Amino acid sequence: MLLLKVIRTINQYSLFDKGDTLVVACSGGADSVSLLHLLNELKKDWGLRLVVGHYNHKLRKEADEDHRFVRRLASSYSLPFCSESGDVKAFADKNRMNLEEAGRRLRYGFLKKTAEKNGNALIATGHTMTDQAETVLMRVIRGTGSLGLGGIQPKTEGGIVRPLLLVKRTEVLEYIEKKGLEYRVDKSNFNTDFLRNRIRHRLIPYLESNYSPRITDTLSRLALIVQEEESFLKEISRQKSALAGVWIKGQYWLDMDFLCTLPRALQRRVVREYISRIRGDLRGISYKDIHSILHLERGKEFHLEKGLVFKNRNGLLGVQEGSKDVTYRYRWTGDSPLKIRETGTIIKGQRVDKKTDSRDFNNRKRAFFDRSKLKFPLIVRNRRYGDRYVPLGSPGSQKIKEMMRARRIPEADRERCPVFISGDEIVWVQGLPVSEKYKVRNNTRKIFKIEIFPSKKKS
Repeated sequence: MLLLKVIRTINQYSLFDKGDTLVVACSGGADSVSLLHLLNELKKDWGLRLVVGHYNHKLRKEADEDHRFVRRLASSYSLPFCSESGDVKAFADKNRMNLEEAGRRLRYGFLKKTAEKNGNALIATGHTMTDQAETVLMRVIRGTGSLGLGGIQPKTEGGIVRPLLLVKRTEVLEYIEKKGLEYRVDKSNFNTDFLRNRIRHRLIPYLESNYSPRITDTLSRLALIVQEEESFLKEISRQKSALAGVWIKGQYWLDMDFLCTLPRALQRRVVREYISRIRGDLRGISYKDIHSILHLERGKEFHLEKGLVFKNRNGLLGVQEGSKDVTYRYRWTGDSPLKIRETGTIIKGQRVDKKTDSRDFNNRKRAFFDRSKLKFPLIVRNRRYGDRYVPLGSPGSQKIKEMMRARRIPEADRERCPVFISGDEIVWVQGLPVSEKYKVRNNTRKIFKIEIFPSKKKS
């Protein structure tokens, strides 16, 4: 029985607990419709609160009908329905990415906002074992390391859960037919101009017929094994990264001589960890990039991308002066002071009683927030290209760069000012107003205060 299989998956990976709130991502397709139906069956016994979320990509003429279908479906279950639409093509063109990636960014952005509005709910998606197999093959074809072979995670740190990940698509279709459920068909899923669709409709059937009828199971098992081993190796690489790191005059360097004592596999991982720390993520970083940095000779430079130049200075790998040499990213629970070594500042958080606090406002030193809306841990980092948010009193979002310029914040300080992020939303930037969404209102009961101090230098 499919429901029992889903329950086993939920328990095996601790996807969620009884009484939790879930935003169920529903496109109207067979996978998401079956997921919604299954979770609705669990709703009463598990005490779940379900919210149906639908993002309209506006890329197909049937998209509006998909939207209406999902809205009717949510109504038939007496569940709240949230939706949003966007110009995916314009977003893709602006950010120089393909339509698939642009759609994914916008869709998950909407789902995260919906989850936050519903008490930081979890997000449930309908990814299946078949999707897992397709993803692993696609990454192998494009080129990947062990991290990519891990495919789709059952549960992510960002609160996304996938209860159908051990269920094949054929099982989903059988369940749909047995229950007499209606669903929408996305004709673009049959367009073999897309690599995933060629894998789905040509490669996997060929492998099943000529090599292994259970290729989907095999690839899924491979992904789950790699995920477990990757988690273990990630912890080791973090330990080695800490040993390889050297702080000199507020800048973080890698000791290349120490790096050379490590096995080649760990060398690559430590360099990836370092790039992630400097850059904020690893999107678009290739094996060739890692190889080039590892083999960078003393005195030589490697231009990873515009504005980010690595240099080997007498055996120390660092960022070239004039590039992003003040770059940091921390996770902060708010419970204890956070020291930002790159800028020589200390950040302190405090839970405040609204009745007793005078709230001495000073955007350069402190800010106050509606604590009930914050999602901890917060991300604290320096600003990045394109950062924007809706500041206090503004009718719409503004670029951080333009606000800093308008307030005459010295250019040398702009890269150093910490940006505070809750979930995926900017809530404050030092020197600028707090976010309109997170401001303290008349009916706010719980307040969180953030203060920034210069760290005390040793005499």
